[in-house]
Amino acid sequence: MTNIQQARQNAIDSQIRPWGGLNYIANNALKNIPREDFVPEAYKNLAFADIEIPLSSKAKMFSPKIEGRLLDALNIQQNEAVLEVGTGSGYLTAVVSKLCKSITSIEIDEELSTGAQEKLKALNINNAQLQVGDASQGWQSNDFFDAVIVASAVPKITGRYFHLLNVGGRIFVVEGTGNAMSAKLITRISEHEWDTKTLFETHLNTMQGLETVASFEF
Repeated sequence: MTNIQQARQNAIDSQIRPWGGLNYIANNALKNIPREDFVPEAYKNLAFADIEIPLSSKAKMFSPKIEGRLLDALNIQQNEAVLEVGTGSGYLTAVVSKLCKSITSIEIDEELSTGAQEKLKALNINNAQLQVGDASQGWQSNDFFDAVIVASAVPKITGRYFHLLNVGGRIFVVEGTGNAMSAKLITRISEHEWDTKTLFETHLNTMQGLETVASFEF
């Protein structure tokens, strides 16, 4: 086993699994996508560290343990369509592409989106559609999704766009401000019924455009 392979396995064993990331299929995808290829050059030696690696002045990667935990909670299936709000480096996009039928990913930063697209192309990933847009201002789609990943914190969740989720669909989102943030899994039980489960306390950067706004209408 090479040093890189060992580092990938260590991230699974010492960070992801102890933190509740127990989904074997998802963990294999996390391990098999070369995370080190998605981090900025200055952070190559920290690719598998338990930190949120900066991508720009306003964007960071999830730490490995949060990636594992959110994938465990969402339990994405091969026949499902996924929406990701915040492409970032494209690493999680690539991982999810191995778990689902298709993934649509929105990114406000065109440079990040372009870089992610190049990395996905290099890995021959063809079931991911990347778009540049500002999700904080609302996002329209004719498609329906089975899972949604919101990759940054929102001050407060409202339900304006919940109709984009199929019945049985799940949303992972971190809600709150300052040091009072909670990761939540929201499941659509029926047309008008939702179940919200708090997963863990954490802290993420607030979604660009919502830094001083009271709510996020998804």
